[in-house]
Amino acid sequence: MICYEHPLNERIRTLLRLEDLFDKIIFFAAKNDAVEHHSALVTLFEILDVASRADMKSDLLQELERQKQALESLRSNPGVSEEALDQVLNNIQTASRSILDMTGKIGEHLRENEWLMGIKQRVGIPGGACEFDLPSYHYWLHLDPALRRKDINEWLTPMLPIRDGFSIVLHLLRNNGKTFHHTAANGTFQQTEMGVGRAAHMLCLKLDENLPCVPEISANKYALNIRFVISGSKQKTKVYESDVEFELTFCNL
Repeated sequence: MICYEHPLNERIRTLLRLEDLFDKIIFFAAKNDAVEHHSALVTLFEILDVASRADMKSDLLQELERQKQALESLRSNPGVSEEALDQVLNNIQTASRSILDMTGKIGEHLRENEWLMGIKQRVGIPGGACEFDLPSYHYWLHLDPALRRKDINEWLTPMLPIRDGFSIVLHLLRNNGKTFHHTAANGTFQQTEMGVGRAAHMLCLKLDENLPCVPEISANKYALNIRFVISGSKQKTKVYESDVEFELTFCNL
C-alpha cells in the first residue's frame, strides 16, 4: 500500500514540508560526496525559508501544550497504557523546553552568517553556484567530508528543536483518526460531507501499489473530491476509468 497524505490547512501543510526537508538534509549530510553536501546545504536554505514564519515557535508550543492537556485527561482510561502515556508526555515536555530555550528567530544564526547568505543568494539562480561564482564555496566543497559534515551539523543543530516538536505533533495526528473503505467508481469519488465528528486536519489515502494510478485530491470543509489518474510521465493526465478500492483516514488533533 502507498500512503498519500493531504493536509487540510496551511499549518499542517507547513509541518509536512518541514518533515520532508529535515529527512532530506539528514540523509544528504550523512553522505561523503561534495554533490550530496551541496544538496544538504540547499535543503538547509529551504528549511530556513519554510520555518521563518514568525509564529512557528509559538504555534508549536501552543499545540504541544494542547496535546499535553488532552493526553493528561486519558490517565483514568483503563484502555490506555500508563507507561506509553508517560513516554509521550515526557517527549512533549522535552520538546517544549528545547523550543523555549531557542533564542531569537528560527535560523537567525544562519542569517548572521554572511558567507552562507552569499551562497543562498546564488543557489537561487539557475547555475548560480558554479566555482567561478563562489570560489570560497568551491574550496569548501573540496574539504575533507568529515569537516563539511561537521559544519552542516553545526548549522542544523540549533533548528532541531523545531523538528522534534513537529515530529510529535505529526505522530499524534497520524495516529488519531477514523478510517473508511471506499470504492471510486470509474476512477472518481465524491463526498459532500466532511463531517467525521471533529474537523479533520489531514487526509491519509492508502492505495494498492500495484494499481497504475495516483489520487488527485481536492477538499474543503464542505466537500471531498478525488479522481484517480493514470500515473506516468509520458502522457497527458487521464482518469483511470476502472473502479478503485482505497482506504481513507480523516486525521485530526
